Amino acid sequence: MTVTGYASDRVLVDADWAQAHLSDPNVRFVEVDVDTTAYDQSHIPGAVAWNWTSQLADGIRRDIASREEFGKLLGESGIGPDTTIVLYGDNNNWFA
Repeated sequence: MTVTGYASDRVLVDADWAQAHLSDPNVRFVEVDVDTTAYDQSHIPGAVAWNWTSQLADGIRRDIASREEFGKLLGESGIGPDTTIVLYGDNNNWFA
C-alpha cells in the first residue's frame, strides 16, 4: 500500500489489508471510543473495545494512563510484543 503525506507508509492500513487480516492471530483490531455504545452497535469482528476516558486517560492526574495501566490493558486485550495493533474509532478516529 502506498500512502503519501505520511512519515511512514506503514502507519495506515486499508480495507483490503484489514479484511485479509481479520483472522490473523498476530493482528489485534482495537476500537477506541469516547461514546462506547458505538462498539456495542457494530465493530470489526474480533475487535476489542477501549474507552478513551476510563481506560486510556487518568482522570485524577488529568493525563494519559500510566505505563503500568497501559501495559495491563494491552495484556487484557491479548496484545503482546509481536502483535500488530490497528486502532480505529469514533470522532473520525481522533482518539484512536
